[in-house]
Amino acid sequence: MQPAVRMSRAAGLAVRGLAILGALALVPPAARAQAGPEARQAAESRPAARAITLAPHITELIFAAGAGDKIVATVTSSDYPPAALAIPRTGDGVNISVEKTLALRPDLVVAWHPAAAAATLAPALARLDIPLRYSAPDSLRDIPAEIIRFGKIFDTEAIAGPAAQALAQRLQTLSRRYAWRKPVSVFIEVGSSPLYTIGDEPVFNDALRICGGVNIYAGATAAAPQVSTEAILVAQPQVVITPAADAARLEAARSRWSQLRLPAALRGHIYGIDPDKLFRPGPRLIDAAEELCGYLEQAR
Repeated sequence: MQPAVRMSRAAGLAVRGLAILGALALVPPAARAQAGPEARQAAESRPAARAITLAPHITELIFAAGAGDKIVATVTSSDYPPAALAIPRTGDGVNISVEKTLALRPDLVVAWHPAAAAATLAPALARLDIPLRYSAPDSLRDIPAEIIRFGKIFDTEAIAGPAAQALAQRLQTLSRRYAWRKPVSVFIEVGSSPLYTIGDEPVFNDALRICGGVNIYAGATAAAPQVSTEAILVAQPQVVITPAADAARLEAARSRWSQLRLPAALRGHIYGIDPDKLFRPGPRLIDAAEELCGYLEQAR
């Protein structure tokens, strides 16, 4: 998280209030006068042309739907596809500039969950009847469905339809090939110091399911619980998946678990997957699922 300047709660609210009022002044009077469900319905019925995305997976989904050129701003972590790097930033996904957002005159804002950045923007967006929508895939099948949804929102269905169909076919292939295979227990390492994992996050567990894998922490109540090394040694997962985008990080993880005498490491079953593919519920999660299926098959 980026460092922030500390101030009193009252001062912070005052500054934010002034920022919002200043941003609203940039919007034409006719737009500010709009109110009520009729105006909001009219705004949502038109194809979006100026969208702001508040999560990197949403940026990837909209690009896959053929509407990347409709994104006028995003968050700092949106770095894929490469064209996304040229899009202006309005914040880091947690802290969002309300004045910058409104100055860009979006006709749609898309967030991951109704919290943090979305909660900050919601009052100003509602006042201007700017739709705030959410994209939180809960399964791999939801990913092509989201692409189709964005194709309808941006009127790019001619591109979104085939893109979604191609992803759906890849998922069907994985399901036919691996879902019936012997289950493999898996520990997904999110961070090593301290050690975190994936718990009850549905979309990532669905990626394991389609490969015939079983997350040893799927029953955890948290989406990303902190765990102990000792607990992993006791559980003895057959495979460890570590967020390694390069060979050096993968080798470091293998060395660390080998020194701890984890059987999966001693058998060579520590595998690395690019975390941006694995931990973002966008189109590249299907790439990660294909890698994951191959690794679990090696471990059987």
